[in-house]
Amino acid sequence: MHRCDSAGFAIRLDDLRYKIGGRAVLDGITLHSSARRIGVVGRNGSGKSTLARLLAGLLAPTSGRIRIAGHDVFRDRRAALATVGILFQNPDHQIIFPRVGEEIAFGLRQQGLDKAQAAAGVQAVLHSFGKPHWQDAPVSVLSQGQKHLVCMMAVLAMRPQLLILDEPYAGLDIPTRRQLARHLHRIPARLLHISHDPADLAQSDQLYWLERGRIIAQGPPETLLPAFTAEMVRLGDLDDIADLPG
Repeated sequence: MHRCDSAGFAIRLDDLRYKIGGRAVLDGITLHSSARRIGVVGRNGSGKSTLARLLAGLLAPTSGRIRIAGHDVFRDRRAALATVGILFQNPDHQIIFPRVGEEIAFGLRQQGLDKAQAAAGVQAVLHSFGKPHWQDAPVSVLSQGQKHLVCMMAVLAMRPQLLILDEPYAGLDIPTRRQLARHLHRIPARLLHISHDPADLAQSDQLYWLERGRIIAQGPPETLLPAFTAEMVRLGDLDDIADLPG
């Protein structure tokens, strides 16, 4: 179902900056990685979701440079559709069609497939997930976890080289989280997983700690996650929460 990753695949962010109304949301981000499983950990307000949208080509950086597999994914939308996909925290912000098959077909048509080719792609991805009976299912009757799965199928049908996960487990119960994680573990696409929860990122090959719009540390999860957790506990034990981001 997926194209083979090229040996030279890499994510390159060079002095990336993003401002809203003059306020720096991301400030001087430099990240070079060809790891298959990349994690970005940070507390709420650190700029994680903005980083996810920049990586997916949905926002233009204020300054600096982003290249995914050599492509400027904001300026080259055709390359972006073939290179990167994103799963948002809330599937209701991602799903736009009333039926599952229509939702999955949309991205395939955007990639230039004709109606018959897109229909074949829909069937292929539904069968690969064991959900062929979802073809005509109304999205409105699905649970939140099932909607996340529809979003995952729609993105993976487009065969991206990189899948960006922007806190996709937020608000889900433990069984649903485990089921989605099992699906994600099986896919051959590279993953860049952004989360505030250390448990989500324990299997990362390479991990980055984002704090107030800057990368303040990087390393393997076995060393970085305990340091992050200790700092979050320290902040949580403060008497005054005024310094915590909203």
